[in-house]
Amino acid sequence: MDERGSLSEHFERNRPHLRAVAYRMLGSVGEAEDALQDAWLRIQDQDPEAIENPRAWLTTVVGRVCLNLLRSRRTRRELTDFHVPDPVVTLADEVDPEQEALLSDSVGLALLVVLDTLSPAERLAFVLHDVFGLPFTEIAAVLDRSEAAVQKLASRARRRLQGSPQPDRDLGRQRAVVDAFFAAARDGDLGALIAVLAPDVELRIDGGALRPDASLALRGAEAVAEHTTTYSGLYPHLRPALVNGAAGVVVAPRGRLFSVMAFTVAGGKIAQIDALLDPERLAALELRIPPQPR
Repeated sequence: MDERGSLSEHFERNRPHLRAVAYRMLGSVGEAEDALQDAWLRIQDQDPEAIENPRAWLTTVVGRVCLNLLRSRRTRRELTDFHVPDPVVTLADEVDPEQEALLSDSVGLALLVVLDTLSPAERLAFVLHDVFGLPFTEIAAVLDRSEAAVQKLASRARRRLQGSPQPDRDLGRQRAVVDAFFAAARDGDLGALIAVLAPDVELRIDGGALRPDASLALRGAEAVAEHTTTYSGLYPHLRPALVNGAAGVVVAPRGRLFSVMAFTVAGGKIAQIDALLDPERLAALELRIPPQPR
């Protein structure tokens, strides 16, 4: 055991890393914080002298807590086609250090949506090994399975993720495509809208329990473009934002947050749009919307 501090001190030192693990596992900022609190309580009675690598060990503790939460979540409800994970949003051009740690390794909403389709065990194997580099032997102990079985879980997860769009890395290019999308929507130009959408673009809107009528999932450029023109009245209230590190917007009429929209731009076209309209989860973001410039 490293003599430089107790387990609690190691936990605090590695909190940004552990929060990032929990966020990728759960797709929820609030649940990630709950998982960290649960994990912190679990380590209090552990013997620090028996732990050789505190960071890796703490990662497995958080992973186990998240695994239990995922299993419990699936017994309560099955995720619908409308579910949009919690976004990480900033209205500035630069994220703060806490957000930067949360979003390291490019964890766009599109990736979180696909991770939601995995079984809890597949998600754990993929996130801990492929994203955070934990050895399969340690993940096998968490899942109480053989190392070979865990390798198969990670392999299945990779195959599920292979079809996901690969976002363009150039943020300026992303913003230009998103701006063109909204300009076409504002003008009701269906042809221009279709031109910036990938042929198999997906739109996912999550209205939550308070706005179930708003929830929907659409696929295909024409269907998404036609639906988008019905909301042209909202576009004067758009504010550019970074949503999980990518170009996105918040919609805030009279300074009140109405929705967060995330865009996955791949190959110069919009491949996925994820919009969160759930009032409860939007309130939890605690975004401060500055006055609209005149």
